[in-house]
Amino acid sequence: MVLAAGLGTRMRPLTEATPKPLLKLSGRSLLDHALDRIDAAGIGKVVVNAHWFPGQVEAVCAARPHPPRVLREEPIQETGGGMRDALPHLGADPFLAVNGDAYWLDGPTPTIERLAATFRPDEMDALLLMVRAATVEGEVGRGDFLLDPLGRVRLPKEREISPYVYAGLQIVHPRLLEGAPEGPFGTMLLWKRAIESGRLFGLVHDGAWFHLSRPVDLRRAESALATGLVRALF
Repeated sequence: MVLAAGLGTRMRPLTEATPKPLLKLSGRSLLDHALDRIDAAGIGKVVVNAHWFPGQVEAVCAARPHPPRVLREEPIQETGGGMRDALPHLGADPFLAVNGDAYWLDGPTPTIERLAATFRPDEMDALLLMVRAATVEGEVGRGDFLLDPLGRVRLPKEREISPYVYAGLQIVHPRLLEGAPEGPFGTMLLWKRAIESGRLFGLVHDGAWFHLSRPVDLRRAESALATGLVRALF
């Protein structure tokens, strides 16, 4: 699933009339970049949700060699609600969920393949791709998570700095969504529950990743890619 229903408010004015996942980087939309990597991984069943100018998202998806199914959200359901509503179209197996504005470059092994090889469905409700906060150019605050030696995720304690930032890719077991509430809600609600049961894990990215929150971030990424000045995250 590609989560492409957000309003992209921090990316304004670029998103005043364009969904954030349709902003272009290196000549292609962020959504196309994500779908290119999903297609390359051999994933055949793909769902994209849309809310902000959904017709534009539908047009981009329809133009692809293997068009994904587009689910219109009205009203917007946020990330957790979006996955909940897409689940009937995804089936009973674990699935990949990608933020529509996520842009990454693979390390030695394709990132999606690496996530799939690491995911253990009997032990994990979700496996999140992480990047080291210290290597990210842009505003990431105090980071998102910490990892124990086994890769289990935990939240920071008071005054604790989190060394890792969520990179916008995860493998999700449908079990994560059991008992999900009605209406809009964020994925953090589900993650916290998985943390409490010791079933939320993280994998540190071994390639490059771009934080794309504001227009300046998009300009920096475009410049880095054009000049070859891409910082690898190891």
